[in-house]
Parts: sequence; C-alpha cells; structure tokens
Amino acid sequence: MSNPRSDRQDSKPGTTPARLGRRSLLQIGSFSLGAIALESLLADEPLLRAAPGGGTHHAPRARQVIYLHLAGGPSQVDLFDPKPALAKYDGQPLPESVRAGRQFAFIAPDAKVMASPYAFRPYGRCGMELSELTPRLGDVADDITVIRSMVSSEFSHGAAEMFMLSGHARIGRPTFGAWASYGLGKLNDNLPSYVVLTNGNPFSGASAWGAGFLPSIHQGVEFRNSGSPIHFLTDPEGMTRHDRDDVLTAINAINRHSLAAIGDPEIATRIGQYELAGRMQLAVPELVRLEDEPRDVLERYGAKPDQPSLARNCLVARRLVERGVRFVQIFDSGWDHHTNIYKSYPVRVPRMDQAFSALIHDLKQRGLLEHTLVILGGEFGRTPMAQAAKSGDVGRDHHRDAFSMVLAGGGIRGGHVHGATDEFCMGVTAAPVTVHDLHATLLHLLGFDHRQLVFHHQGRDFRLTDVEGNVVRDVVL
Repeated sequence: MSNPRSDRQDSKPGTTPARLGRRSLLQIGSFSLGAIALESLLADEPLLRAAPGGGTHHAPRARQVIYLHLAGGPSQVDLFDPKPALAKYDGQPLPESVRAGRQFAFIAPDAKVMASPYAFRPYGRCGMELSELTPRLGDVADDITVIRSMVSSEFSHGAAEMFMLSGHARIGRPTFGAWASYGLGKLNDNLPSYVVLTNGNPFSGASAWGAGFLPSIHQGVEFRNSGSPIHFLTDPEGMTRHDRDDVLTAINAINRHSLAAIGDPEIATRIGQYELAGRMQLAVPELVRLEDEPRDVLERYGAKPDQPSLARNCLVARRLVERGVRFVQIFDSGWDHHTNIYKSYPVRVPRMDQAFSALIHDLKQRGLLEHTLVILGGEFGRTPMAQAAKSGDVGRDHHRDAFSMVLAGGGIRGGHVHGATDEFCMGVTAAPVTVHDLHATLLHLLGFDHRQLVFHHQGRDFRLTDVEGNVVRDVVL
C-alpha cells in the first residue's frame, strides 16, 4: 500500500485550490473507494493476491516463514549457551559486580547460582556447542545459526511476548506474521496467508496473531489441533454444498452492494473472507490428513496423526508451506520453569528437539529450506541463578539481558554462532541483538527494508521495528 502522503498533489503556486463541501467530499470519496474495491473483487485475480504492501524492496532470500515460539522462555544456559564457570559458583551468589543493576521478576539479585546439570559438546562440522538434551538439533548444526546475544527490554511474559511478536509491548500492533502477509501477499488462494498452530495457549491470547490496525484479512487464522481444524468447515447436517454456495452467493451480493454504496474496506475484507472460507472447505481437510504421510516421516517428527502435539504441528507447518502459506506461527506453551525445571526438561526438551530438527531436515530434503525462514525461541531466557520453591523443586527466573534464539533457512548462515555473553550469562559481551534488530533482519531476508514497510495510521507511518532496528549482517549469507 503506498504511503498516502506521497500521493498528494500540491496546488500550483499562485492558484487557489478548489473548495469542496464536506458532505460532497465524503459522498464522492465513498463511491470512489467502493468502485475501486469492487473492481478488484471482480477482476480475474482473487482479492489480495497481489502484495497490498507494495511488494518487496530487494530480491528476497526467503518467501515463507515458520516461527516456533516457546512460550515462557527456554533456558539458554541449559540448551544453547554453555557456561562452565557456573559450576565454580554453584550454590553461591554471583559477584556483586556481575549482578549490580540487574532486574528480575521473582528472585533477588543475590539468589544463588545454579549450574546446569547437562553437558555440552560440539556438533557438526562447525563444532557448535549444544546441550546433550538436543542431539538431533546437533545433527542439523551445520544448517542453523544460534544467536546467543539476544536482549529485550521486557521481563514479564505478556509484554515480552507481544514485544517479540509485534515489536511493541502492548497489544494492538500488527504481529510479524500480519506484516509478512501485508507485505508479501498470497501464494495460494485456497488458504490463508497467515496460519496459527497451537500446543497450549500463548500468554497474549489471540492478540499474539492479531493484525492490529492492518486490514483484518492479515490476521492469523488458527487451525485447531484436533477434530475439524476450523469451526464450521463442514456443511451442517441437511445442507448440501449447492445450498451453501447459494447462501454464499446471496451474502456476497448484499456485501458487494454495500461496498459500492459505502466504500468501507472492511466490507471488501468480509467478502474476501467468505470466498476464502468456501475454498478452504475443499483445501483444508486434505491438508491436515496426516495419515497420508509415510510412516518414516511421522516417526522422524515423533507425530501421531490423531494426537495433538508440537510434533504434529511442525509436520502440519511443513505441509502448509508446501502448499503456499506465507507465514506459519507455532505456539508451544509450558516453558515457564520457575520450578521443576530438571524434572520437566528431560521430557519436554527431547520432544522439541526431535520435532524442530525433523522440520529442518524435512524442509531441506524437499528443497523448501532454501526459501523458508525457520525461527525458534521464547520471549526471553532464564537466569543463571536458581528460584527455589518450598517443595524443594528449583527453577529459573525470567532473564531479558542475555538469551538465545535459533534461525535456519531462507538466507541464514549455517553452522554459525552469533554474539557472546559473559561467563555467567548475565549480560551480552559481543554483538548484541535487540528485538528490533531481529525483526529488521528477518524482514531483510523477506525482501524488505524495514524502514520502508510502513502503514499509515492515525496520522503517521507505523512499522514493525518502530523507529529502531538494524540488520544483523553477520547472520545473513
């Protein structure tokens, strides 16, 4: 969508602009908008097939995205960022010089250090050090980049999650997936451009895939992980497909009349959604029929066709991008380990490790990884100090000052570690990456200058990266 300010025509010097009454202006403007929208609906190409954001700014490395959000924040010192020095201080407070000025959610700065019980070892030709809990991720180490120097300004779940997903700590802004849909347009007219798969709910609820002030057609469409993937996808008992088509035709005829008369862009969105829903009735059931997958593929992911799981969602995500969905957001909840971290991790981490590494392997084998950007991470990390519970089951608190994320595919360097943290993982010592930097980099790989992908709203241009963000060139091929 072009910037409205760039389309204004200034009056010639020395002339008086023609005056137009407010009522006339609104009437003419409404009919003009309605005619434009109606013309797009009646064109040969379906509504919003072309990129409404105006297209890419440079040649993209990635065309699609799969983003696995580990809601709660995985522990980087147990999975991605080895810190042997923690063993020296295990059970003791960190030096005052290290913890001074730090802010935590539930523990005091002098909380006792807890060394990781898991060994790290090098994987792949690159020698990337990863936890013994993630051997399958180690098998694809040469295909991934681990950013160890992530920082965030937020340390509460809801705000940090929205910041990571939308570039703003408060709800109401478009999420990354919505911006991708707005900027890139659709590849498949029978499916949404932005699909959401959940294994437990994110802290932010449906706001985690909202479109904010962008046209609502760009918000995420949640696919349920059991039963019918979308409510009311099947025809009601006693209604034939012909009956349903008649209803859809009548509704859209009324909506088209209203659109031509009023010109509200949301009516155009409604028409497009009705038409998309009709096409999805045929496309979606086949898409989630995992019984069609070979047994060895199901076993590689650890997925069972009829059981909700992260593994099932990762496999469905591959099928979605294979069919042209632009952005797939996966949510996996249960990573907020204030207690029981070492009872939970031996069960939870291997499941994530298997599903995520299988996804990368599967995309690569099918020739999809080259143009699919894959992201793994939480809203922040976990502290190197313990949070003790009355039951004696320990965990780790929220940590925003140094955490890790994993990237693969779509122009990302393989076998690479970016940035570094101090010996306790309390802070970043080299090449810090802010959330805005991460978003700028991901948009760059999708073909956008993050400063130019904008939407004019309430008198100013908005963008995913607000007024900040720099592309992290070190992680890009």
